[in-house]
Amino acid sequence: MLKKFLMFIGFILATGLAFAQVDVNKADQAALDGVRGIGPAMSKRILDERQKGGSFKDWDDLQNRVKGVKDKSAAKLSANGLTVNGQSKPGVAQAGKPAKGGKAASAEKGEKAEVAAQPVAQAGKSDMLKK
Repeated sequence: MLKKFLMFIGFILATGLAFAQVDVNKADQAALDGVRGIGPAMSKRILDERQKGGSFKDWDDLQNRVKGVKDKSAAKLSANGLTVNGQSKPGVAQAGKPAKGGKAASAEKGEKAEVAAQPVAQAGKSDMLKK
């Protein structure tokens, strides 16, 4: 029973750490390696560039200075919890959080899907003739 409890606690801690925010300007190599999508080589490039050129100002600065970080990979890294000066990449949803307008967009899609799923028998005769 104790083993199961400890495994449960370990699982909770591991999943909680997986969604932790890591600021590229404050993180050490171990913290950067903890972000999904960043391996030892990329974390070394980030740290070397940060040491050489100072802190990253924004996502564009990070993308311009670090080889291998372009729009697509930056969006994935941001979604996995990497931040620059505490900011996520604009327009990218964080793990476990909807993107800007995420709830509204999904509600609109849901409403459209409901309307499309209505049986034809419910439509009026005039509606059917128009089609």
